[in-house]
Amino acid sequence: MSKITGDRPFVPVRIAVLTVSDTRSMEEDRSGQTLVDRLEADGHTLADRQIVKDDIEAIRAVVSGWINREDVDCVIATGGTGVTGRDVTPEAFERLYEKAIPGFGELFRWQSYQKIGTSTIQSRATAGVARGTYLFALPGSTGACKDAWDGILHQQLDSRFRPCNFVELMPRLQEHLKDTRGVL
Repeated sequence: MSKITGDRPFVPVRIAVLTVSDTRSMEEDRSGQTLVDRLEADGHTLADRQIVKDDIEAIRAVVSGWINREDVDCVIATGGTGVTGRDVTPEAFERLYEKAIPGFGELFRWQSYQKIGTSTIQSRATAGVARGTYLFALPGSTGACKDAWDGILHQQLDSRFRPCNFVELMPRLQEHLKDTRGVL
């Protein structure tokens, strides 16, 4: 059975939070703040936090900067995952992925279905890996951020979670880049 156990040490993850919005300021960003509150309560480190407009290139620029930093292990974005013309976060993220994690979006929508029914079909939540950094794109509502953190990320970003978790894979995310001597 899956659970958090005490037989492994806790490893804090360094997480950058991105809010994608044309209208929110840092003071009004409840979804981003929800993620910050939860990640810090779980013992992780806020590596950075920004708000960016709904623009593919602007989103990619911020996320690309973070995935090139040594002090960012994970990026969580909130907003821009719907189906309107301005919702471009999945497109921005998917261009950066080296590997997609399709199960994340599937699991998120399954969990969300339990609360909001068929309205969950409007979410294009997505996840992947780029340059050894996990990327998660969530809807912009505080409820969606709570659901994603509490139902998925809380466990998968905890090194003590069994039977497996994303943290234990972090040292191996860039093994395809190593040459035959094991050097990046």
